[in-house]
Amino acid sequence: MRVLNRRIAAAFVLLLGIVVPALAHAQDTADEEARRRAANIAAFPDAARALFGQKTAPADMRARAIGSYARGCLAGAMALPVDGPSWQVMRLNRNRNWGHPVLIDYLEKLAHDVPKINGWPGILVGDISQPRGGPMLTGHASHQIGLDADLWLTPMPRERLDRNERENMPAVNMARADWRDIDPKNWTPAQTKLIRTVANEPRVERIFVNPALKVALCREAGSDRAWLNKVRPMWGHNYHFHVRMVCPAGMEGCQGQEPPNFGDGCGEELSGWIERQRTAFFAPKKPRTGPAPKPKPPMSLDALPAECRQVLVSR
Repeated sequence: MRVLNRRIAAAFVLLLGIVVPALAHAQDTADEEARRRAANIAAFPDAARALFGQKTAPADMRARAIGSYARGCLAGAMALPVDGPSWQVMRLNRNRNWGHPVLIDYLEKLAHDVPKINGWPGILVGDISQPRGGPMLTGHASHQIGLDADLWLTPMPRERLDRNERENMPAVNMARADWRDIDPKNWTPAQTKLIRTVANEPRVERIFVNPALKVALCREAGSDRAWLNKVRPMWGHNYHFHVRMVCPAGMEGCQGQEPPNFGDGCGEELSGWIERQRTAFFAPKKPRTGPAPKPKPPMSLDALPAECRQVLVSR
Protein backbone atom coordinates (compact mmCIF):
# COMPACT_ATOMS: atom_id res chain seq x y z
CA MET A 1 0.00 0.00 0.00
CA ARG A 2 2.87 2.38 0.79
CA VAL A 3 4.38 1.75 -2.64
CA LEU A 4 1.01 2.40 -4.26
CA ASN A 5 0.58 5.63 -2.32
CA ARG A 6 4.05 6.82 -3.34
CA ARG A 7 3.26 6.10 -6.98
CA ILE A 8 -0.02 7.98 -6.77
CA ALA A 9 1.68 10.91 -5.06
CA ALA A 10 4.35 11.04 -7.75
CA ALA A 11 1.70 10.99 -10.46
CA PHE A 12 -0.11 13.80 -8.69
CA VAL A 13 2.99 16.00 -8.68
CA LEU A 14 3.32 15.53 -12.44
CA LEU A 15 -0.38 16.09 -13.15
CA LEU A 16 -1.08 18.98 -10.79
CA GLY A 17 0.30 21.50 -13.23
CA ILE A 18 -2.00 20.33 -16.05
CA VAL A 19 -5.21 19.21 -14.38
CA VAL A 20 -6.80 22.65 -14.01
CA PRO A 21 -5.86 23.83 -17.54
CA ALA A 22 -7.08 20.52 -18.97
CA LEU A 23 -10.46 20.90 -17.31
CA ALA A 24 -10.68 24.47 -18.57
CA HIS A 25 -10.18 23.22 -22.15
CA ALA A 26 -12.80 20.49 -21.82
CA GLN A 27 -15.52 22.91 -22.89
CA ASP A 28 -13.65 24.61 -25.74
CA THR A 29 -15.77 25.94 -28.58
CA ALA A 30 -14.83 25.07 -32.14
CA ASP A 31 -13.03 28.42 -32.59
CA GLU A 32 -11.04 27.95 -29.39
CA GLU A 33 -10.09 24.43 -30.40
CA ALA A 34 -8.94 25.65 -33.83
CA ARG A 35 -6.75 28.34 -32.30
CA ARG A 36 -5.09 25.89 -29.94
CA ARG A 37 -4.45 23.42 -32.75
CA ALA A 38 -2.86 26.10 -34.92
CA ALA A 39 -0.67 27.32 -32.06
CA ASN A 40 0.56 23.81 -31.30
CA ILE A 41 1.41 23.13 -34.94
CA ALA A 42 3.31 26.40 -35.16
CA ALA A 43 5.22 25.78 -31.94
CA PHE A 44 6.38 22.24 -32.78
CA PRO A 45 5.69 21.51 -36.47
CA ASP A 46 7.77 18.30 -36.47
CA ALA A 47 6.29 16.80 -33.32
CA ALA A 48 4.35 13.55 -33.64
CA ARG A 49 1.17 15.33 -32.60
CA ALA A 50 1.49 17.79 -35.50
CA LEU A 51 2.23 15.06 -38.04
CA PHE A 52 -0.63 12.77 -36.99
CA GLY A 53 -2.99 15.61 -36.10
CA GLN A 54 -3.00 16.92 -39.66
CA LYS A 55 -3.90 13.60 -41.31
CA THR A 56 -7.52 13.66 -42.41
CA ALA A 57 -7.95 10.09 -43.69
CA PRO A 58 -6.96 6.64 -42.40
CA ALA A 59 -4.04 4.59 -43.63
CA ASP A 60 -5.15 2.04 -46.23
CA MET A 61 -3.68 -0.88 -44.33
CA ARG A 62 -4.83 -3.91 -42.37
CA ALA A 63 -6.54 -2.80 -39.17
CA ARG A 64 -3.99 -2.80 -36.35
CA ALA A 65 -3.63 -1.09 -33.00
CA ILE A 66 0.12 -0.46 -32.78
CA GLY A 67 1.91 0.28 -29.52
CA SER A 68 0.32 1.37 -26.27
CA TYR A 69 -2.68 3.53 -25.50
CA ALA A 70 -0.48 6.58 -24.86
CA ARG A 71 2.36 5.83 -27.29
CA GLY A 72 1.24 4.36 -30.58
CA CYS A 73 -0.80 4.71 -33.76
CA LEU A 74 -3.65 3.10 -35.70
CA ALA A 75 -3.64 1.42 -39.10
CA GLY A 76 -6.80 0.68 -41.07
CA ALA A 77 -9.05 2.82 -38.89
CA MET A 78 -12.83 2.69 -39.25
CA ALA A 79 -15.06 5.73 -38.75
CA LEU A 80 -18.05 5.67 -36.46
CA PRO A 81 -20.80 7.30 -38.57
CA VAL A 82 -21.60 10.71 -37.14
CA ASP A 83 -25.28 9.74 -36.94
CA GLY A 84 -26.76 6.43 -35.91
CA PRO A 85 -30.17 5.25 -34.75
CA SER A 86 -29.14 5.73 -31.14
CA TRP A 87 -25.96 7.79 -31.17
CA GLN A 88 -24.66 11.17 -32.31
CA VAL A 89 -20.99 12.14 -32.59
CA MET A 90 -20.00 15.45 -31.01
CA ARG A 91 -17.24 17.97 -31.86
CA LEU A 92 -17.15 16.97 -35.52
CA ASN A 93 -14.45 19.47 -36.49
CA ARG A 94 -11.94 17.47 -34.47
CA ASN A 95 -12.29 14.48 -36.84
CA ARG A 96 -11.79 12.07 -33.96
CA ASN A 97 -14.55 9.58 -34.66
CA TRP A 98 -12.06 6.94 -35.88
CA GLY A 99 -11.18 3.71 -34.13
CA HIS A 100 -10.17 0.10 -34.47
CA PRO A 101 -13.08 -1.93 -35.93
CA VAL A 102 -13.40 -3.83 -32.63
CA LEU A 103 -14.16 -0.59 -30.78
CA ILE A 104 -16.48 0.79 -33.46
CA ASP A 105 -18.46 -2.46 -33.47
CA TYR A 106 -18.80 -2.34 -29.70
CA LEU A 107 -19.92 1.30 -29.63
CA GLU A 108 -22.64 0.67 -32.21
CA LYS A 109 -23.94 -2.35 -30.29
CA LEU A 110 -23.81 -0.49 -26.97
CA ALA A 111 -25.72 2.46 -28.42
CA HIS A 112 -28.37 0.08 -29.78
CA ASP A 113 -28.84 -1.37 -26.29
CA VAL A 114 -28.83 1.92 -24.34
CA PRO A 115 -32.63 2.43 -24.40
CA LYS A 116 -33.00 -0.96 -22.72
CA ILE A 117 -30.09 -0.35 -20.33
CA ASN A 118 -31.17 2.96 -18.80
CA GLY A 119 -34.01 4.43 -20.85
CA TRP A 120 -31.97 7.03 -22.72
CA PRO A 121 -32.73 7.58 -26.43
CA GLY A 122 -29.05 6.96 -27.11
CA ILE A 123 -25.53 8.21 -26.40
CA LEU A 124 -23.45 11.22 -27.32
CA VAL A 125 -19.98 10.14 -28.45
CA GLY A 126 -16.96 12.36 -27.82
CA ASP A 127 -13.38 11.77 -28.92
CA ILE A 128 -12.30 8.32 -30.09
CA SER A 129 -9.08 8.60 -32.14
CA GLN A 130 -7.64 10.46 -35.10
CA PRO A 131 -7.72 8.82 -38.56
CA ARG A 132 -4.27 7.35 -37.99
CA GLY A 133 -4.26 7.49 -34.22
CA GLY A 134 -1.09 8.86 -32.68
CA PRO A 135 -0.67 11.82 -30.31
CA MET A 136 -3.30 14.54 -30.56
CA LEU A 137 -2.77 18.27 -31.06
CA THR A 138 -5.09 19.04 -28.15
CA GLY A 139 -6.39 17.15 -25.18
CA HIS A 140 -5.63 13.51 -24.54
CA ALA A 141 -2.41 11.72 -23.76
CA SER A 142 -4.03 8.40 -24.67
CA HIS A 143 -6.59 7.63 -27.45
CA GLN A 144 -3.63 6.83 -29.72
CA ILE A 145 -4.38 3.29 -30.95
CA GLY A 146 -8.11 3.40 -31.63
CA LEU A 147 -9.21 1.50 -28.52
CA ASP A 148 -10.29 4.44 -26.32
CA ALA A 149 -13.57 6.37 -26.52
CA ASP A 150 -15.21 9.14 -24.50
CA LEU A 151 -18.95 8.83 -23.92
CA TRP A 152 -20.85 11.83 -22.61
CA LEU A 153 -22.67 11.43 -19.31
CA THR A 154 -25.73 13.22 -20.62
CA PRO A 155 -28.34 11.39 -22.72
CA MET A 156 -28.63 11.91 -26.46
CA PRO A 157 -31.53 14.26 -27.25
CA ARG A 158 -34.38 12.73 -29.20
CA GLU A 159 -33.95 15.33 -31.92
CA ARG A 160 -30.89 15.51 -34.17
CA LEU A 161 -28.37 18.18 -33.15
CA ASP A 162 -27.14 20.42 -35.95
CA ARG A 163 -23.44 20.94 -36.60
CA ASN A 164 -23.24 24.15 -34.59
CA GLU A 165 -24.83 22.48 -31.57
CA ARG A 166 -22.45 19.55 -31.82
CA GLU A 167 -19.47 21.89 -31.88
CA ASN A 168 -20.47 24.25 -29.11
CA MET A 169 -23.14 22.66 -26.89
CA PRO A 170 -21.64 22.43 -23.40
CA ALA A 171 -21.52 19.10 -21.65
CA VAL A 172 -22.84 18.87 -18.09
CA ASN A 173 -20.49 18.72 -15.11
CA MET A 174 -21.53 15.75 -12.99
CA ALA A 175 -19.33 16.68 -10.02
CA ARG A 176 -20.55 18.66 -7.03
CA ALA A 177 -19.05 22.11 -6.44
CA ASP A 178 -16.79 20.80 -3.66
CA TRP A 179 -15.54 17.92 -5.88
CA ARG A 180 -16.27 15.34 -3.17
CA ASP A 181 -19.32 13.71 -4.78
CA ILE A 182 -21.72 13.92 -7.71
CA ASP A 183 -24.13 16.81 -8.26
CA PRO A 184 -27.56 15.29 -7.53
CA LYS A 185 -29.17 17.81 -9.91
CA ASN A 186 -27.41 16.13 -12.84
CA TRP A 187 -26.54 12.59 -11.81
CA THR A 188 -29.23 9.91 -11.83
CA PRO A 189 -29.26 6.10 -11.56
CA ALA A 190 -29.11 6.03 -15.37
CA GLN A 191 -25.42 6.95 -15.36
CA THR A 192 -24.62 4.16 -12.92
CA LYS A 193 -26.57 1.62 -14.99
CA LEU A 194 -24.71 2.59 -18.15
CA ILE A 195 -21.25 2.49 -16.58
CA ARG A 196 -21.99 -0.83 -14.85
CA THR A 197 -23.09 -2.36 -18.15
CA VAL A 198 -19.95 -1.20 -19.95
CA ALA A 199 -17.71 -2.42 -17.11
CA ASN A 200 -19.30 -5.87 -17.34
CA GLU A 201 -18.34 -6.18 -21.02
CA PRO A 202 -15.38 -8.65 -21.20
CA ARG A 203 -13.75 -6.69 -24.03
CA VAL A 204 -13.54 -3.53 -21.90
CA GLU A 205 -10.24 -3.22 -20.05
CA ARG A 206 -10.69 0.01 -18.07
CA ILE A 207 -13.18 2.79 -17.46
CA PHE A 208 -11.99 6.18 -16.19
CA VAL A 209 -14.23 8.56 -14.26
CA ASN A 210 -13.62 11.59 -12.09
CA PRO A 211 -12.92 10.65 -8.45
CA ALA A 212 -16.12 12.46 -7.39
CA LEU A 213 -18.13 10.21 -9.71
CA LYS A 214 -16.40 7.09 -8.43
CA VAL A 215 -17.70 8.01 -4.96
CA ALA A 216 -21.27 7.75 -6.25
CA LEU A 217 -20.59 4.50 -8.11
CA CYS A 218 -19.14 2.92 -4.97
CA ARG A 219 -22.19 3.99 -2.98
CA GLU A 220 -24.71 2.87 -5.60
CA ALA A 221 -23.11 -0.45 -6.52
CA GLY A 222 -24.86 -2.45 -3.84
CA SER A 223 -23.69 -6.01 -3.26
CA ASP A 224 -22.61 -6.54 -6.89
CA ARG A 225 -19.20 -4.85 -6.77
CA ALA A 226 -16.93 -6.86 -9.06
CA TRP A 227 -17.47 -4.45 -11.97
CA LEU A 228 -16.02 -1.58 -9.90
CA ASN A 229 -12.55 -3.11 -10.30
CA LYS A 230 -12.36 -1.79 -13.85
CA VAL A 231 -13.63 1.70 -12.97
CA ARG A 232 -10.64 3.83 -11.98
CA PRO A 233 -10.49 7.48 -10.83
CA MET A 234 -8.75 9.95 -13.11
CA TRP A 235 -8.46 13.73 -13.50
CA GLY A 236 -11.08 15.35 -15.70
CA HIS A 237 -13.76 12.86 -16.75
CA ASN A 238 -16.48 14.81 -14.95
CA TYR A 239 -18.44 15.41 -18.20
CA HIS A 240 -17.86 12.01 -19.78
CA PHE A 241 -16.50 8.57 -18.99
CA HIS A 242 -13.61 6.98 -20.82
CA VAL A 243 -13.96 3.46 -22.19
CA ARG A 244 -10.81 1.47 -22.99
CA MET A 245 -10.92 -1.83 -24.87
CA VAL A 246 -8.50 -4.73 -24.47
CA CYS A 247 -6.07 -5.40 -27.29
CA PRO A 248 -7.77 -7.61 -29.90
CA ALA A 249 -6.81 -11.27 -29.54
CA GLY A 250 -3.66 -12.20 -31.43
CA MET A 251 -2.82 -8.63 -32.45
CA GLU A 252 0.96 -8.46 -32.45
CA GLY A 253 2.40 -5.14 -31.34
CA CYS A 254 -0.65 -3.98 -29.36
CA GLN A 255 0.44 -3.39 -25.77
CA GLY A 256 -2.39 -3.77 -23.27
CA GLN A 257 -2.51 -3.13 -19.56
CA GLU A 258 -2.30 -5.62 -16.74
CA PRO A 259 -5.73 -6.84 -15.65
CA PRO A 260 -7.10 -4.70 -12.80
CA ASN A 261 -6.04 -6.20 -9.49
CA PHE A 262 -6.67 -3.30 -7.11
CA GLY A 263 -10.00 -4.42 -5.69
CA ASP A 264 -13.03 -2.14 -6.01
CA GLY A 265 -10.96 1.00 -5.34
CA CYS A 266 -13.53 2.46 -2.98
CA GLY A 267 -11.37 2.90 0.11
CA GLU A 268 -8.13 4.69 0.88
CA GLU A 269 -7.13 4.99 -2.77
CA LEU A 270 -10.29 6.89 -3.67
CA SER A 271 -10.07 9.14 -0.61
CA GLY A 272 -6.57 10.09 -1.66
CA TRP A 273 -7.71 11.00 -5.16
CA ILE A 274 -10.50 13.19 -3.73
CA GLU A 275 -8.15 15.12 -1.47
CA ARG A 276 -5.50 15.62 -4.15
CA GLN A 277 -8.13 16.86 -6.57
CA ARG A 278 -9.44 19.34 -4.00
CA THR A 279 -5.91 20.54 -3.37
CA ALA A 280 -5.44 21.15 -7.09
CA PHE A 281 -8.58 23.32 -7.19
CA PHE A 282 -8.76 25.01 -3.84
CA ALA A 283 -5.35 25.17 -2.14
CA PRO A 284 -3.72 28.63 -2.19
CA LYS A 285 -1.23 28.85 -5.00
CA LYS A 286 2.33 29.72 -4.04
CA PRO A 287 3.70 32.72 -5.93
CA ARG A 288 6.22 31.75 -8.57
CA THR A 289 9.77 32.96 -8.11
CA GLY A 290 12.10 33.24 -11.05
CA PRO A 291 11.34 32.61 -14.72
CA ALA A 292 8.66 30.16 -15.75
CA PRO A 293 10.02 26.72 -16.67
CA LYS A 294 10.24 25.98 -20.35
CA PRO A 295 7.52 23.62 -21.57
CA LYS A 296 8.62 20.07 -22.20
CA PRO A 297 8.81 19.34 -25.94
CA PRO A 298 5.95 17.11 -27.13
CA MET A 299 6.50 13.50 -28.15
CA SER A 300 8.66 13.01 -31.22
CA LEU A 301 7.98 10.56 -34.01
CA ASP A 302 11.01 8.56 -32.87
CA ALA A 303 9.26 7.89 -29.55
CA LEU A 304 6.53 5.88 -31.30
CA PRO A 305 6.84 2.30 -32.56
CA ALA A 306 8.76 2.08 -35.82
CA GLU A 307 5.65 0.82 -37.68
CA CYS A 308 4.00 4.21 -37.06
CA ARG A 309 6.22 5.81 -39.68
CA GLN A 310 4.67 3.57 -42.31
CA VAL A 311 1.19 4.37 -41.00
CA LEU A 312 1.98 8.07 -41.27
CA VAL A 313 3.17 7.97 -44.90
CA SER A 314 0.74 5.36 -46.20
CA ARG A 315 -1.94 6.48 -48.66
